Amino acid sequence: MRFSLNRKRFKDLNEQEVLALAISSEEDDAQIYRGYAERLRAEYPKSAAVFDGMAAEEDQHRQRLIDLHLKRFGPTIPLIRREHVSGYYARRPVWLVENLGLERIRTEAAAMEQDAERFYLAAAARTSDAETRKLLGDLAAAEAGHQATADDLTARHLDDDSVAEEDSRAHRQFILTWVQPGLAGLMDGSVSTLAPIFATAFATQDTWTTFLVGLAASVGAGISMGFTEAASDDGELSGRGSPWKRGFASGIMTTLGGLGHALPYLIPDFWTATITAIIVVFIELWAIAWIQNRYMETPFFRAAFQVVLGGALVFAAGVLIGSG
Repeated sequence: MRFSLNRKRFKDLNEQEVLALAISSEEDDAQIYRGYAERLRAEYPKSAAVFDGMAAEEDQHRQRLIDLHLKRFGPTIPLIRREHVSGYYARRPVWLVENLGLERIRTEAAAMEQDAERFYLAAAARTSDAETRKLLGDLAAAEAGHQATADDLTARHLDDDSVAEEDSRAHRQFILTWVQPGLAGLMDGSVSTLAPIFATAFATQDTWTTFLVGLAASVGAGISMGFTEAASDDGELSGRGSPWKRGFASGIMTTLGGLGHALPYLIPDFWTATITAIIVVFIELWAIAWIQNRYMETPFFRAAFQVVLGGALVFAAGVLIGSG
């Protein structure tokens, strides 16, 4: 059986097909690097120059492989790509990587070269044909050369100051796009739902009713915060990034902040549920203070005082209203 799930097994490829696969793979990688370069060019021009250089290197290796194919097999190159071969290494779609930030793109590029080298070395070790073994070994050496070239290009375009500057800019973008909206959502969800949840709890002493009120308040607040964040700023002038990313971060964290102290009311016993919820609230508020200190550079004790005091006041209001 030559095909498995409509994909050809690597061990069934002949030398011409292996060469054709290498050619298409080099072409795909060059396009991926150019995509990274275009994604980074506006904010990180020096890193973009590195990926431009890596794409040019891939083009050169592809041309050498085409020349070898012309010499050995003629001008007609079989159409065979990664997705046609079972077990061949895959590349993640560019759009899944490019939105994850500068360091993630750098890491992915390094992994691309390492994956290719390892695959060719493993394939060479499995064949007993001398010519095929040599071909695969040459391809592995070419991929190892790509890694050295990438290091040379990085050294040429990115000195320590440039790396530090671009890393700082990427960190700032991460703060603006993810941390700030997420922190605002977590604070809103954790603090604003305290009053309705604990007011309901002490007014009814019914854990299921309290849970339903907490669930409704948390989900409603999450939807409201998410859409408000997404609609408030398109990110073009402020530089805060995609409104949908910010809205997602804000909405999810708002919902989680409220659910944290609503979920304990799934416990049937009222006082057990309430004490557990109070402990969760304490953990939530200190987590908010830690995030403010870690990412927003707010002094920890000042952040803790502000968050814990605000949360305590809202909690007390909810208890007083519910007990009244």
